Amino acid sequence: MKYSVFLCFLTLCISCQQTKPPQLEMNAMPHPIHPEGVLNVAFLVVDGVYNSELVAPMDILHHTVFHTEHGMKVFTVGPGNEYITSFEGLKIIPDYSWNDSLPSINVLVVPSAENSMDSDLENTQMIDFVKSIGKNANYIMSLCDGAFVLAEAGLLEGLECTTFPSDIARFRSAYPQLVVHEGVSFVHDDKAITSAGGAKSYDPALYLVELLYGNETARGVAKGLVIDWDVNTIDHVRK
Repeated sequence: MKYSVFLCFLTLCISCQQTKPPQLEMNAMPHPIHPEGVLNVAFLVVDGVYNSELVAPMDILHHTVFHTEHGMKVFTVGPGNEYITSFEGLKIIPDYSWNDSLPSINVLVVPSAENSMDSDLENTQMIDFVKSIGKNANYIMSLCDGAFVLAEAGLLEGLECTTFPSDIARFRSAYPQLVVHEGVSFVHDDKAITSAGGAKSYDPALYLVELLYGNETARGVAKGLVIDWDVNTIDHVRK
């Protein structure tokens, strides 16, 4: 009798193990896309843009040209053709004005700026530009409070996202319809990749490189910038 009970218990355990969802497989990165041509990546720059949120992802995406045949061509787009000043005082002359005739944009990157949570959101010309370009881009990425700009442009509707940790409560209050994650480096939902920003700004860019070109390319880019990259060690959400 005891032996029969043990056999039943053993059979039940084996059955449970067999039907347990393959957690590791579910969380694995999808196969890289391997674009057939060079991708154009536009960085939105305005007065007060933060250096980290601009330069970190730009470094990563630009360096793809040294590690894959079809890398990324990065450029900046600003309100005009005169220089803008970053929050830290860096002078930047945009490659294009958002009124110029622009090349097709595959990836739109919106770094955080000093006024991303207030007066920038009232700049209808900028918001219309982000909405127009972002709607047609293959991917959109925000760093830190750049998520406010994407949300104001209506590009995060129905998607899950994140922003700078200290501004999550304000973000939720401003856009209560959004599902906002906290305690993560970045969130990828559909074509939107939103990030906590700061030093974490390297993470979403390296993630996009791995998503497009594969792990070997992402690790090559990371190694060139002395970054230890393993997406499985990064707290993130992928929908």
